[in-house]
Amino acid sequence: MKFTLSWLRDHLDTDASVEEIAETLTDLGLEVEGVTDPAAQLAGFSLGYVESAAPHPDADRLRVCQVRTAEGVQQIVCGAPNAREGITVVVARPGTYVPGIDTTIQVGKIRGVESHGMMASEREMELSDEHDGIIELPSGEVGQRFSDWLAEHDPARVDPAIEIAITPNRQDALGVRGIARDLAARGLGTLKPEEDVTVPGAFASPIGVSIDADTLDGCPHFTGRLIRGVRNGPSPQWLQDRLRAIGLRPISALVDITNFFTFDRARPLHVFDAAKVSGDLRVHRAAGAETVTALDDKEYTLAAGMMAISDDHGVESIAGIMGGAASGVTEGTTDVFLESAWWDPITIARTGRTLKVNSDARYRFERGVDPAYTLAGLEAATRMILDLCGGEASEVVEAGAAPVETRVVPLDFARCASLVGMDLPEDTQVATLAALGFDRVPGGFSVPSWRRDVQGEADLVEEVARVASLTQLEPRPLPRTQAGVTPPVLTPGQVRERAARRTCAALGLHEAVTYSFIDRATAELFGGGGEATRLENPISSEMSHLRPALLPGLLQAAARNQARGFGDFGLFEVGPAFDGGEPGEQHTQVTGLRIGRTGPKDVAGESRAVDIYDVKADAEAVLAALGAPAKAQILRGGAAWWHPGQHGTICLGPKKVLAVFGAVHPRVLAALDVKGPAMAFTVWPEAVPLPRQQGATRPPLDLVDLQAVERDFAFVVDREVDALTLVNAAQGADKALIETVRVFDQFEGGALGDDKKSLAIAVRLQPRDKTLTDADIDAVAQKIVAKVEKATGGTLRG
Repeated sequence: MKFTLSWLRDHLDTDASVEEIAETLTDLGLEVEGVTDPAAQLAGFSLGYVESAAPHPDADRLRVCQVRTAEGVQQIVCGAPNAREGITVVVARPGTYVPGIDTTIQVGKIRGVESHGMMASEREMELSDEHDGIIELPSGEVGQRFSDWLAEHDPARVDPAIEIAITPNRQDALGVRGIARDLAARGLGTLKPEEDVTVPGAFASPIGVSIDADTLDGCPHFTGRLIRGVRNGPSPQWLQDRLRAIGLRPISALVDITNFFTFDRARPLHVFDAAKVSGDLRVHRAAGAETVTALDDKEYTLAAGMMAISDDHGVESIAGIMGGAASGVTEGTTDVFLESAWWDPITIARTGRTLKVNSDARYRFERGVDPAYTLAGLEAATRMILDLCGGEASEVVEAGAAPVETRVVPLDFARCASLVGMDLPEDTQVATLAALGFDRVPGGFSVPSWRRDVQGEADLVEEVARVASLTQLEPRPLPRTQAGVTPPVLTPGQVRERAARRTCAALGLHEAVTYSFIDRATAELFGGGGEATRLENPISSEMSHLRPALLPGLLQAAARNQARGFGDFGLFEVGPAFDGGEPGEQHTQVTGLRIGRTGPKDVAGESRAVDIYDVKADAEAVLAALGAPAKAQILRGGAAWWHPGQHGTICLGPKKVLAVFGAVHPRVLAALDVKGPAMAFTVWPEAVPLPRQQGATRPPLDLVDLQAVERDFAFVVDREVDALTLVNAAQGADKALIETVRVFDQFEGGALGDDKKSLAIAVRLQPRDKTLTDADIDAVAQKIVAKVEKATGGTLRG
């Protein structure tokens, strides 16, 4: 929305500068996007008087002028044909920027003669395209600023223009009067009273209007009148200047008047050439396939349900958007039918988007114009047409009635303090709302017809607050809900998620955030893809199901990175995975993925391919950060997307799985186009038991002053027996006394045969209450041997 300062002052009695107005508008919520001030561009130009003009000694078309300026008489070389003695001119002194030629004037020599400035033409100052000669002024004092002279004699040339951004809920600010009303409510001036215009009709209108019954919801009110005997010449200069200032091209008096009301009162109008209208005008919904050539000379095909204005011959206008070229006015138009109607915003918006046509009328109607001003706008426009174009007006023809609803919104004056934090007196709030057009009535405040966006109490509070200025808010700390130390805000689960993220980042993994939706084929690879997780309305076929795990999203991200030349990297994600679509059918996972090598190749040969032990260490580090017990078992039995021989689950028991780590199954990698091997881990934070003590203090350091004892055992077992099975059996022999069990040797072949192998383990015993005797150690050793033999079927190697 763009307007000029003089235009605003037609509605607002104010002496405020353009800078004050721009700052206030932004503070009111009408953000100023730009201010164009021609006077600022002309600030360096001043008036001078040519005392003499002699021919240039070395050029026939140049003249050497002696010009009296504020700095005294200056010599200026000029090539304009009208440069002569005795005229008042506009001078650009050295150092002045001339916008029309994009040059800063300097002292220089022209054909050997020194010149101290320039006498300017209108084009050089971007006032017009006139450049046949320099400007000659009929009056003016030497040294006077040219911008001041223009403000006195031709103010339209230096009228500042302000452009503001309009939010969808402020349709009233699409007219200059609505903007003036806001400024007056702030106290930046006084809103001038609105003239009540009624033009009596001299004869009955030969053109009638009607609205089809099925169209009343889209056009409840349609008014118009015939004006005969008009002269449709150029509009007066003041009107042309205003339209040009806001970027519109003056066309003719009739068209310019309708454009003026569009921006002055946010009231779009349309004029038909009455001689080109056959019969009466009918507002109806299109049946479909009707065509109309609009005023932009483009042909549009109407779809069924769109609203149109037609005469006996066919469609004459796309209702509320753009008139038709066939019935448009021209210089020869003498009789016009002026139309003012109210159109349903949703229907107008839908039609405009479908036809891909934009206009100032559509922009306002789809946001909602003032329904109460439909007839008043017709009367005001009629008066302007009669004043500027002459003619005689008929009686008003009208169909339907204005859809003005009486809305009363209650307001508790204390809500301003509770909602916004501004404690304003009751009389201040009442005065503010009254200045904006809200009248106090029993039960609250009546909403004016031009503010369809105000629906509830919070909207009234917003109006009061923005007029009072939100810059007046004083910062206040929130009241404490309880004395003492503030309890933690984050839940234990949120604390664990943060700890997991920090740990994964510290391990060198890069965090990824992937979609919670994946395609069905990928979901089936990870145990999902069923009806319980299928979306009813997916945004694409690649996002049809909720993800059953985080790993598929990371693998897809890995495939995209590999396709772009990145082969060595690590990713992780913390987020939900889904078992179904109901509340509670989701769980949090921490998943990491390593692909490629541990680092770039080097001369020391330290770079190697990532392996299962890297992700095992990652999973254990995350579990340690989450507070998981230090002692845990590692078992088999992972899901089908893990490599059957290269994975493990970290458990507190057969049914208490905390994490899983290992190599991703080659079948899954091939399906997702990932170049393997790929090592990954998944941790379930919710499965980690919460600490028994919830306090912030750490437990006391538990140091043991008794000597640990370590014993080695070697067992002969079948070749198919996992070392993990043997380690778990030995660990379970005495959980209180046995601290660690680790494999330190494996031997196959030789005297053992092809179907046997030897596994050697080191068992560390840590007593806590007394030093172990040989009998104690032997008793534990016997338990270990018995447990291992039972679990593996092996024997102690002699």
